[in-house]
Amino acid sequence: MNLAELFRHATELHELSPGQALFKEGEHGDLMYVLMTGNAEISVNGRVVEAAETGAMFGEMTMIGDEPHSATVIAKSACTLMPIGRERFNFLIQQTPNFALHVMRVIADRLRKTDAML
Repeated sequence: MNLAELFRHATELHELSPGQALFKEGEHGDLMYVLMTGNAEISVNGRVVEAAETGAMFGEMTMIGDEPHSATVIAKSACTLMPIGRERFNFLIQQTPNFALHVMRVIADRLRKTDAML
């Protein structure tokens, strides 16, 4: 599922410059993001676990629980992101079953990658 395509008509976008952090490990947040354009790195404990491209999502675990972010996301190029709040996230989960499955697959894949690195 290409989330950038799902939100292609979005107008309320957030921009990051290269090197700018979207959020850092341990920070509290109340939004998840879809990377609409650009490239970013996801790191855990200072180790890069994913080079993210257009369509990637970040902060999805914040939508499921009220825990701090488990990773840091840094823009590697100019990035445009679609912020998604809890209300919209819950709506998408209820109305778009493929979205819910995609979120679960991303979480499972990232967990496997992080486990393999440990």
